[in-house]
Amino acid sequence: QVQLVESGGGLVQAGGSLKLSCAASEHFFSGYDMAWFRQTPGKEREFVAAISWSGRTTYYVDSVKGRFTASRDNAKNTLYLQMNSLQPEDSAVYYCNTDPPKNLWGQGTQVTVSS
Repeated sequence: QVQLVESGGGLVQAGGSLKLSCAASEHFFSGYDMAWFRQTPGKEREFVAAISWSGRTTYYVDSVKGRFTASRDNAKNTLYLQMNSLQPEDSAVYYCNTDPPKNLWGQGTQVTVSS
């Protein structure tokens, strides 16, 4: 069963771009606001971006505003995060979940930005 499956991470140079995807089970996606989170070793998982069920409203942590864009395709139960102008401090494992998050997480996708 799908639940939450993140993909699209990788190694990129500073200034580069990546687009993350999150495939979700319908019961985990339909009707819910969704969000992206990230975590680095030894730190708490932190909020990155959120998007309303309609897709019309988005929220971002200050550090990614103007660089990251959250979007969703409700027909495909898929959440996206377009990340531009990536910086080394964006390196983390990225996760998707509902907003607020349910107590069930996917495996995440690793993003590594080299300087």
